[in-house]
Amino acid sequence: MTYAPATRPYYDADSHIMELPDFLKAYADPDLREAIPEVSYSASIVTDEEVAVIVGQGNRHSPEHVAAQIALGDGLIASSKEIQALGAFNSADRSTALDLLGFKKQLVFATHSVAMPFSPSSKLDPELRYGAARAHNRHMADFCSDDSRLMGVAVVPLDDPDRALAELDLVLESGLEAVWVPHRPCGDRSPGHVDLDPFWARLAESRTPFVLHVGGAPLQLARAWMNNGRAPTKDWLGGGENLRTKDIALLHEGPEAFLTMLVLDGVLERHPGLRGACVELGAGWVPELLRRLDWVVKHWSRNDANLQGLTRTPTRQITDQLAFTPFVFEEVGNLIDQSNPDLYLFSTDYPHIEGGRNPIGRFESALGDRGEAVREKFYAENFLRIFPDARVHAPRQEAVSA
Repeated sequence: MTYAPATRPYYDADSHIMELPDFLKAYADPDLREAIPEVSYSASIVTDEEVAVIVGQGNRHSPEHVAAQIALGDGLIASSKEIQALGAFNSADRSTALDLLGFKKQLVFATHSVAMPFSPSSKLDPELRYGAARAHNRHMADFCSDDSRLMGVAVVPLDDPDRALAELDLVLESGLEAVWVPHRPCGDRSPGHVDLDPFWARLAESRTPFVLHVGGAPLQLARAWMNNGRAPTKDWLGGGENLRTKDIALLHEGPEAFLTMLVLDGVLERHPGLRGACVELGAGWVPELLRRLDWVVKHWSRNDANLQGLTRTPTRQITDQLAFTPFVFEEVGNLIDQSNPDLYLFSTDYPHIEGGRNPIGRFESALGDRGEAVREKFYAENFLRIFPDARVHAPRQEAVSA
């Protein structure tokens, strides 16, 4: 039996790999290999000792550990977490994990290896920035190549439009199925800058969605916002490296600004075939985003010539072309009531602990007595609208028996 009930298809819009130290170096161009750092777990709940044990075993979990994980059966998602999870870094094990989870498809994001390509520093050598992105994309394509259920997500920084377009061309040849871009200004440009229009056009023409994801911009607020004269605040895991109270309260600001620029600069209008998803950045802010952008366009279009060519309201553009993953602790049913059922995606964050021990159960509770049509959209149809090519691939095999 699988974790996901067989009564309907489930498409998971968020999962991760836990990269081992050589994740980038092993796939980097030879002339950049020495300059690209190892993936670090120094600001993570995963310990250096855990990583060292895995590396010492030939970048594998022990056979005994794998067997114990498989024995969890449909309880895998509740207990298999972080770098000790089944399939955290081994692609064959990840296919076994999907057999147990029972999802039709699963987007696969990196965890720690995006620090260099997505760095906001203007001093970073563009060769290293895009070289690290290319190494990531090669490795991610390799990881997902043997199982059509694994939808690998590329990373492409937008700081240099020409380099971004060149990397996108390589991504489109690689078999990766979405492109993660950082939700911050693109160097000194808006994401709606005319220099980036060829990038958005190429995505639309190729039916390749873009995604925003937590980690695409600095997680934490500037230190001044945290300075209230009291003791430093710990994050929810008990340390100080991850999201703290003020960080999570304002996590939406970066992605909201990025998507606002795509609307107000006319990117979604010019490219109606462009699709995108905002993942692991919450969704509680989405209904108000729709209301705000509608009235901004209604009233400011009297003076702003850039808005006068819009043929669809922001709400219509966003509903047609974007979707959002709520956190398991957000009341997705209420968000649907405040907006519409076409906007939201199911996700698990496997194997990260933030996804919870029973995401389907949590979302089912939040959906309450809303009808089957709403559930079909949340668990499957909205995903297939954003990622239409996900319909054409058959799952690898039936679930393994625990």
